[in-house]
Amino acid sequence: MTTDAVREEPCVDIVFDESGHVATILIDRQRKLNALTLAILDDVASACQTIDASSARVVLIRTGGTRVFSVGADINHFAGLGAAEMWRTWVRTGHRALTALEQLRQPTIAVVDGLAYGGGLELALAADFRILSSRSTLCFPETGLGTVPGWGGSARLADLVGRHRAKDMILTRRVLSASEALDWGIASRVSATEDPESEVSSLLESLLYGAPLAVQMAKQLVTSAQSGNSNNVLEALAAAAAATSDDLAEGIAAFREKRPPSFHDR
Repeated sequence: MTTDAVREEPCVDIVFDESGHVATILIDRQRKLNALTLAILDDVASACQTIDASSARVVLIRTGGTRVFSVGADINHFAGLGAAEMWRTWVRTGHRALTALEQLRQPTIAVVDGLAYGGGLELALAADFRILSSRSTLCFPETGLGTVPGWGGSARLADLVGRHRAKDMILTRRVLSASEALDWGIASRVSATEDPESEVSSLLESLLYGAPLAVQMAKQLVTSAQSGNSNNVLEALAAAAAATSDDLAEGIAAFREKRPPSFHDR
């Protein structure tokens, strides 16, 4: 993974289970409460590329330690940025990383144990599912710092809870408990204890039981319906259907043999 002079320790790793079916993106920067930097965001985007090309069927997003999922963006890494650099690098890098996570073909689960604030909450919102321990809390504190959520969190939150509740959280910096997050529809599941692993295992079992291609296509169908952009799904399904046809094989053979094709599929 990428390293730089600012980073105190290796922060992002990809771990596959023995079957290769479960991939984990681990962000481990415990000394800084898993605060996010540009290098970490770049590594998350690279991890998504690696996982997309793998045989993984489910992806977990975890962070190091307990009680803190992530305090969000590292203030020391953006405090001195000017307007152009904030726009050109900081925000766009965050968008690229979280969009890569959101667009993974595999279903993704953010395992949130403890507080998830600001950019840490935005990271969790980019996943398909969020499993919270009972001690977890969620908050967007940005307006108290004189800024706003910058990595797509406002839109993703509004999609989940509606505009009014999104405004309540973002404008007032409201802190949600795990049970409130479940009631609002942000959390997919909340463990009855401070250990979320039983809920993680249960959801993994359900996702792995389904046919992998069907699960992945179903995810894409729901995502496209939400965004109103169905063309990408239609193109993918049409190309998949064409790939199994005799006509495609004939067309390729005719191209290679420099002759007119003879199509027969109806």
